[in-house]
Amino acid sequence: MHTGDDGGTLLHCSQWTSEEAYQEFVRNGRDARNDEIDAAVPGVERLGLDTFELYRSGSLGSGAREPGCVVTVDIRFDGPDPARQRAWVDAVFEALESDPAPAPGGVSAHLHASTDGTRVVNYAEWETAQAHIDALDPADGRIGSLTPQWQRVQHHPGLKGSTVRRWTPALSIGAELR
Repeated sequence: MHTGDDGGTLLHCSQWTSEEAYQEFVRNGRDARNDEIDAAVPGVERLGLDTFELYRSGSLGSGAREPGCVVTVDIRFDGPDPARQRAWVDAVFEALESDPAPAPGGVSAHLHASTDGTRVVNYAEWETAQAHIDALDPADGRIGSLTPQWQRVQHHPGLKGSTVRRWTPALSIGAELR
């Protein structure tokens, strides 16, 4: 569970070993879990349930660092195209790996493709929210140096736009459901 930097939102992410494991949970446990959440957070509004599959992950920088901020980047494309999703993610990793001046403070990037083929979500971990804010400062221009690789990412065919949000990790529960 993560709290939004807007002071009014929560982000909940669940990871499943398979679609079958998720469907079993929906049949036999989801309602009880949602009842517990509703009791703990009265008036909670669920904005949607989206399904994604992890496509690629990577560490940024060197050494083991503890993330103090999670950044989600929701990238939208102009229609379903799983091959385009993967090509865009591959372009991001090429740009990250070849960037001559990577932004300091980045810990990792985990890019997930939506199962409907229309979106990619980057679940990126940063040392601090301020490190991410600094990396977006147009005066520094540190995320996405002016390289041909970053130009391909920013002007990829079918790219409609993206939404960036920052979150503070608040609660993590490791559980194995059977």
